[in-house]
Amino acid sequence: MHPETHLAVHHARAAELLAEADEYHLAAAVRRRRDLRTRLGWTLVEVGLRLTAAPRVAAAVPYGP
Repeated sequence: MHPETHLAVHHARAAELLAEADEYHLAAAVRRRRDLRTRLGWTLVEVGLRLTAAPRVAAAVPYGP
């Protein structure tokens, strides 16, 4: 293969790899944001369930000597 042809193919492939890397980073950023929303959502569900659950009565502790 002629050196200039090889160099042109190399540059084309490098550009493709950079484009793939950019797509991956953008997708990863969206995925991280969605993971955070999911964790926050489930935390809010857990808090809501705790608030709606029947209150627990504290055990009576005798006071005094």
